[in-house]
Amino acid sequence: MVNVGVVASRLLNLPARMTRDNGERIADNLCMDLRDELALLRDLGYTHLDYIAPAAGRRAESPERRRTRTTPRPEGNDTLLAELGRVAAVCQNCRLAGTRTNVVYGVGNPSADLMFIGEAPGRDEDLKGEPFVGRAGQLLTDIIKAMQLTREQVYIANVIKCRPPENRNPESDELDACRPYIRRQVELIQPRVIVTLGRFALVGLTEKVYGITSVRGHWLEYEGVKLMPTYHPAYLLRTPSAKKEVWADMKKVMAELEIS
Repeated sequence: MVNVGVVASRLLNLPARMTRDNGERIADNLCMDLRDELALLRDLGYTHLDYIAPAAGRRAESPERRRTRTTPRPEGNDTLLAELGRVAAVCQNCRLAGTRTNVVYGVGNPSADLMFIGEAPGRDEDLKGEPFVGRAGQLLTDIIKAMQLTREQVYIANVIKCRPPENRNPESDELDACRPYIRRQVELIQPRVIVTLGRFALVGLTEKVYGITSVRGHWLEYEGVKLMPTYHPAYLLRTPSAKKEVWADMKKVMAELEIS
């Protein structure tokens, strides 16, 4: 067994000249990739992992080939997203694991230009294991259709993967426990635009405190990705008059994505 915390710490302090002095640039890049993966697993609460030898004949991709890709997204990001989903499915990192029916991970296009991020699953989502399938989900689907897109063309996820009891607001430690998942999803998908739905979605992703009323409709940025905060569809069900504000926000998103 490999101790993730120890290995990740060693990789974080690995001398940069160690591989370059030997001309091993590919190894240098592999060390960086391994460091990031181990750090992610450490953040998710894993302390050990099993080592599986690579299949015979499988070669690492060179940095030169990486630079010639037509897309900046990681190769096989759909597979990486699926692997992360399997990790999330057995997550026990917060109290919500004890009350959930299903982990609600995320659905959609793993190479989507547009990513919607909500707050937490509700009853319908908890039962089905899919985000935004209840009344608020239908409204989100309608918004996506109005943008001349489909759910299959975008990616939809929540900052919290398990339903809080009685649909209460997520606690700060629950947001902290789930944050590595949503951030890794964004990293793998690499959307051009993120739309956060509601205050907790914005706070959960960015780890910054915002008032949704004052910030919605204004472009922000997360890790180099343009971010548009807006109201959650559940709020629109309670306050239909706010739909026009959300649609104004979505028109800005469509303009950014050059959807006419």
